[in-house]
Amino acid sequence: MIDKKKKYIIGYIIAAILLITIGNYFLESLRVQEVGYDKLLKLANENKIQSVRIKSDRIMVVPKKDSGINKEVLYTGRITNSSLENKFLDTIEKNKVTYLSPIQNNSFVIDFLLWWVGPLLFVFIMGKMLFGKLDKKMGNGVMSFGKNNAKIYGEDETGVNFSDVAGEDEAKESLIEIVDFLHNTEKYTKIGAKLPKGALLVGPPGTGKTLLAKAVAGEAKVPFFSMSGSEFVEMFVGMGAARVRDLFKQAEEKAPCIIFIDEIDAIGKSRDNSMSTNDEREQTLNQLLTEMDGFDSSKGVVILGATNRPEILDKALLRPGRFDRRVIVDRPDLRGREAILKVHTKDVKISTEVDLNEIAKSTPGAVGADLANMVNEAALLAVKNGREEVIQEDLQEAVEIIIAGKEKKDRILSDKEKKAVAFHEVGHALVAALLKNADPVHKITIVPRTMGALGYTMQLPEEEKYLVSKEEMYDEITVLLAGRSAEEIQFNMVSTGASNDIEKATQAARNMITIYGMSEKFDMMGLESPSNRYLDGKPVQNCSQETSTLIDEETLKIIKESHERAKKLLLENKELLEKIAEVLLEKETLMGDEFMRIVNEYKGIKDDEEVITNEDKSEEKVEENLNVKGNLDELLEEDAVEKEKVIEGNKTEKVEEMK
Repeated sequence: MIDKKKKYIIGYIIAAILLITIGNYFLESLRVQEVGYDKLLKLANENKIQSVRIKSDRIMVVPKKDSGINKEVLYTGRITNSSLENKFLDTIEKNKVTYLSPIQNNSFVIDFLLWWVGPLLFVFIMGKMLFGKLDKKMGNGVMSFGKNNAKIYGEDETGVNFSDVAGEDEAKESLIEIVDFLHNTEKYTKIGAKLPKGALLVGPPGTGKTLLAKAVAGEAKVPFFSMSGSEFVEMFVGMGAARVRDLFKQAEEKAPCIIFIDEIDAIGKSRDNSMSTNDEREQTLNQLLTEMDGFDSSKGVVILGATNRPEILDKALLRPGRFDRRVIVDRPDLRGREAILKVHTKDVKISTEVDLNEIAKSTPGAVGADLANMVNEAALLAVKNGREEVIQEDLQEAVEIIIAGKEKKDRILSDKEKKAVAFHEVGHALVAALLKNADPVHKITIVPRTMGALGYTMQLPEEEKYLVSKEEMYDEITVLLAGRSAEEIQFNMVSTGASNDIEKATQAARNMITIYGMSEKFDMMGLESPSNRYLDGKPVQNCSQETSTLIDEETLKIIKESHERAKKLLLENKELLEKIAEVLLEKETLMGDEFMRIVNEYKGIKDDEEVITNEDKSEEKVEENLNVKGNLDELLEEDAVEKEKVIEGNKTEKVEEMK
């Protein structure tokens, strides 16, 4: 049988021949016209012929421009040695027409090469040059519909191992078993175990899902097919399904191997909602499901998929026997961030005094891509400042650049605005210092940044938190509203500078009521559920309009209480607020240690004095209660003895009276 590629080539040649034939015929009809001898004799008698060429089978005439003939060439068939031909030849000799002596026709071979093979080769070469460039740009041939265009890496070409992936120890452990199976297949098949057909890597963007997949292939030393879900989507129905078939066919030929489909949600969306589907994507998904059911897992073909939208994937794709495992690649914790920083600083010249643990503490919520960006930014800053190695200040500045943007030196604030920003930021910091459950202040600055912030207060948690209490959320909202509160107390004004604080505080208060069950009115009723957990996490309401109105009222209640609480704390410490604001206006940036020193000095606590913590206070309270209880017990015992003496005396008196 002729394969698809040969069919396309044959069809291409036939199309080119037809095109040339039609083109030649069309051009010939525009230039040449057949006429009779009478027409030629008339033109000859009127001396309107410019030149004549006689061939073995025809006489060709080129008329003069003023002859009124709109064709370039006229011709008629020869009638050899006839009176008409002789008469015509005599007339043109008489008129001294340019006469080209009789010549023989070209041979059939020459004509065929000249009129057919030549144009055919020209069209073929031009087509190859034109479409060849498109092939390179598009990554696949113009005629390669349905062909798989996955990037195929050889056994040692991914260049990534598990040592290059940090901060995702749990995810690596889940994938090590797959690597071991590919290395030692017999060990598992001997006991009857089967290799998981697929593993789905799920997590926020930038956490290293693609890197983990390459590391699995690098550790297993097997071919690695890498493809994006969008590459299966074609304009023509059925082409995506054909690509899936071709991909699995190649994978089985190169088994053991790994197939990696990035952003698998592009073809794996749920088919529940028929309004948002199309035949091409659905056929591609159906073919993928069929192929995953059809291949033998004992051959060592593993499918890895990556997505950050697992909730929209089709249930048939996630059932056991297809994607058997779900590997969560979540945001790294403190230890994970420090390990990631070590990986990314491995090839960067850094000072021996750099403390990566401190940088990891200052980047809660950052993913691997963010940390890589921070390290690179720090290296650029070191070069900019003329240093040969990265120091701690470079890394700290890089963190602030990623979070808030670069310093905006051309934005000059007026004295009034600068003072308002200073009091706003000190308001945040002071309330955070006064509240028991708020995170410590790391830095206060009133230097404008390119992302729109005129200043900011950075708080860093002392340790990783996985649970947040109701009291901590109340304190967080109070700190967020303290900036506006400071402006109201000091200047009796309301500005636009608190817009971001208000947005965060409102969302936090709403989450307390609708998601976390921290409202007395609604108790533990779930009123909202988050969607796209690994992306924006925007919540979806699960309640009526009437309940939504009550939610707004409860949210407003929390906001008002927190606002009043912040104002009360600042009014009680207004002198301290003004003192810190003066220092901030002078220095423009205050670090957390310096800020707390001012607070402690104002409160009468010196650095060399012993600070009584809340734990010490609670222990003293317990001891005091125990002492009180001991004294009370002694009094009760004495009272009981006295009562017994009184009772015994009364009994003796009554006995004597009876006698």
